[in-house]
Amino acid sequence: MSVTFMSGMVSGRIDAPPSKSYMQRAIVASLLCEGQSVILNPSWCDDSVAALAIAESLGARVARESDRIVIEGGLKPSATTLNCGESGLALRMFSAVAAMTGKSLILTGEGSLRKRPVSMIEKPLATLGASVTTREGFLPIMVEGPLRGGVVEVDGSVSSQFLTGLLFALPLAESDSTIKLLNASSKPYIDMTISLLAGFGIVIENKDYKEFFIKGKQTYRPQTLKVEGDWSGASFFLVMAALSGELTVGNLRCDSLQADRRILDVLRQAGADVKEGEYEVTVRKAALKPFMADLSDCPDLAPPLAILAAACRGKSIFTGTDRLVVKESSRGDNIKTNLEKLGAAVRVESGSIEIEGIGRLWHAATRSFNDHRMAMAMAAASVLSEEGITVDDIKCINKSYPGFTDDFVAAGGEVRGFQISD
Repeated sequence: MSVTFMSGMVSGRIDAPPSKSYMQRAIVASLLCEGQSVILNPSWCDDSVAALAIAESLGARVARESDRIVIEGGLKPSATTLNCGESGLALRMFSAVAAMTGKSLILTGEGSLRKRPVSMIEKPLATLGASVTTREGFLPIMVEGPLRGGVVEVDGSVSSQFLTGLLFALPLAESDSTIKLLNASSKPYIDMTISLLAGFGIVIENKDYKEFFIKGKQTYRPQTLKVEGDWSGASFFLVMAALSGELTVGNLRCDSLQADRRILDVLRQAGADVKEGEYEVTVRKAALKPFMADLSDCPDLAPPLAILAAACRGKSIFTGTDRLVVKESSRGDNIKTNLEKLGAAVRVESGSIEIEGIGRLWHAATRSFNDHRMAMAMAAASVLSEEGITVDDIKCINKSYPGFTDDFVAAGGEVRGFQISD
């Protein structure tokens, strides 16, 4: 179903959605507790719902309320197949957790997740004592543990998400473990994981992101915690404000460990007026200029920053973009496809993207590529087009931000052709 996003000057205030990255980590930690944990301000996006269902299949008892989720932990699988939906984070975390059970379990997924490589999971789990098979490096994954601990090498060049899974699982192993991380990426998300684990009583020793020492036979302590707002989702609205108008986005921790908080640094570099409060950010339009951004630790910022670059007359350059090819879509190529339809010039090379901004964009029919961040980027681009931007399918936004269209309208935009019931 195609819809057209129309947005002139954004204004007012919205709240950022809960972070699905933080939410999924909280679900896993709560599952591994012997006792009851409470998650406040929960995320109800598709990825979070998939993670909750997996936790239940692995033995958790989950009570869902509108403003909280209560999880009674306990790793006692009641099913043999764990469906991760389209969540790469859920797949990589739960593959390690499932390997702790001593049961033979199958992890599968849907849509784009079935095309994303999982070969980096096989050797580390086997080294730690599990039996692991995949379909030539792709889903499904069959694992049978338990993990016994020990010394293992993990390749972090594609993602830190599997490392995160091991950091959750190995504290429960019988023996101590040392993870030797090669080619570390997304360090802020590693910090987020270790910080959350500390709240549940788990100690991880981080040796300069090269080695992680994990003492075995640790015990998870139940917690009550609040899911912080999502900087990834907020970034689209912050970019829109920098291009046209003024907007305050609440429910954001300005001391957050989330990698995509870096959007503020890039907006300032591009010339936007940015003001930080304790739990909110206000961005106001100002004269913009081309910028450079290293996305090594924050690849999810590529789609919103591509729209910012299109508005800055001159050449903006992104580096550290190698991992965009293994996201929900091949994001570098798809940014090029969409922006060139809209009138900007884009050059994609290995490890970099160059965008020649033109200030305004044409109206065109663009594609989401079933990628939630591409769909939201095209919506954000509508502030640069007098006739708006049409997107072929936006249902994929439910993966991370089901309230996006409501917030788009609340910020002063219009969505034509969108049906709530679809």
